[in-house]
Amino acid sequence: MAGPSVAPYPQGGLGPNPNLPPGERLRVLLVEDDEGDAFLVSELLAETNSMIDLLIATSLSEARQRVAGVDCVLLDLGLPDAQGLDGLRKVLEMSSGAAVCVLTGRSDEHLGIVAVAEGAQDYLVKGQVDGVLLTRALRYAVERKRADENARRLREVELRQAESARLERGLLPQPLMSTDEVSVHTFYRPGRHAALIGGDFFDVVQTRPDRVDLIVGDVCGHGVDEAALGVELRVAWRALILAGVADDDVLPALEQVLMSERRLQEIFATVATVRLDLDGNRATVRLAGHPPPLLLSGGKVAPVPARGGLLLGVRPRRPVAFDLEFDTDDWSLLMYTDGLIEGRVGDGDDRLDVPGLAGLLEEPANQAVPLAELPAWLVGRAEQINGGPLADDVAMLLVTRGGGR
Repeated sequence: MAGPSVAPYPQGGLGPNPNLPPGERLRVLLVEDDEGDAFLVSELLAETNSMIDLLIATSLSEARQRVAGVDCVLLDLGLPDAQGLDGLRKVLEMSSGAAVCVLTGRSDEHLGIVAVAEGAQDYLVKGQVDGVLLTRALRYAVERKRADENARRLREVELRQAESARLERGLLPQPLMSTDEVSVHTFYRPGRHAALIGGDFFDVVQTRPDRVDLIVGDVCGHGVDEAALGVELRVAWRALILAGVADDDVLPALEQVLMSERRLQEIFATVATVRLDLDGNRATVRLAGHPPPLLLSGGKVAPVPARGGLLLGVRPRRPVAFDLEFDTDDWSLLMYTDGLIEGRVGDGDDRLDVPGLAGLLEEPANQAVPLAELPAWLVGRAEQINGGPLADDVAMLLVTRGGGR
């Protein structure tokens, strides 16, 4: 093989691509049934000190056994068990992580162009490439494959983010309230930031001038099925509240919906509900296996001492109501899902948990954070303590009267 390569390469030095790590060795699998051509490729690579480890297979079936872990496949389009583009398609299928270059003869150079259109990174014409250009072609093919893979992953992330945003717009509710006596700030983030919307849900409904109902819940799991079930529970809860169903009957009815709609019998949900009586400046809290809301009042933070109750869908039982009397007209109530408190604290196995969350709310630094930004600030602090993104979904409702902490 001698003369210039017909494939286009960047001008400049003839060494390896400078973007590759210094001294990186490549593993190249040559699929070639002609012993003379295989020997010539081996000699061309050896004489240029190419830092390429060459493996040789004489058929497609042998290549299938040796392709694991290679960086590039150099494929002859004329093999005993695969001819032309059919062989290329099979190689692309079995070596999805490796770059592919094809070898063509002078009489079928047009196949090389078609091969690139089919997914190969490059093509080389036998007899028209020397050792230096062969080495460079293989290294550029590997680099192009890596660039293509990075671009594909980036597109996938962008598509997931766009889909998540679309789902959030369609599935996360707007508070149904008209009073200006309290303000409600909502927050939702899927686990590890890249996932689609998960099984956490929330809602706010005002049915009378003096009554506002709130719910935060969590269906176990993080997939589309859990998200759909969470939406069903939220919509069912809103319908029950608007229909004026007795307070003690709402969560048992919600549990019936869960048990009839879940795809697996072991799926459960945790729920926290709050009914605000604005005229009486008090609240009624019901928990079904959910962490308690936190009360922020008078510069202090404390969990509402409500009993946890059983998970929805485990063993039906009416949750116990806890009446909370506010002793001031200046308070906030934070409702949240357990994804916020399950992050680690330090390098051990300790979790943030409810006392740790209360401690974050008591930090002097958060006093300058506007209430509307407080949920996002809490997640940021929890992730900082966790040493990275929180694994579980996080949903929050922050309801405030009087505008203070």
